[in-house]
Amino acid sequence: MENFTPISSLLGGAMIGAGALVLMAFLGRIAGISGITSSAIFSADGRAWRLAFVVGLLVGPLVVGLLWADFSYATPSLGWEVVVAGLLVGIGTGIGSGCTSGHGICGIGRLSMRSIVATLVFMAAGFLIATLFTQGAATW
Repeated sequence: MENFTPISSLLGGAMIGAGALVLMAFLGRIAGISGITSSAIFSADGRAWRLAFVVGLLVGPLVVGLLWADFSYATPSLGWEVVVAGLLVGIGTGIGSGCTSGHGICGIGRLSMRSIVATLVFMAAGFLIATLFTQGAATW
């Protein structure tokens, strides 16, 4: 691990957990990003808070970047791999009835067996694909 950052990782995880807790406490909603984004686009019910949530996800890193001079994050180039991966993630969230935030953060926190299994499956699939792409990249 070349860029191990336990303090910022802990802080980021705590902020995500706090955000999920606030959403559950005040609106009774699970902070599942795929569901929130999908409903913000395709449903009029609760669109205002959903759009505010998505805009906050997009604007947050930009604000932090302006306030914190050393803040940087890698942006992937938009190659065919990224497009295919995005489509597969979208299909997977539909099949699995949720995404990493809904199942991995909120579902496991509620001790949902369905979320625990879903998280194990998508993590295993992610490890497999990342390994295949990393190992196969040298031979392509």
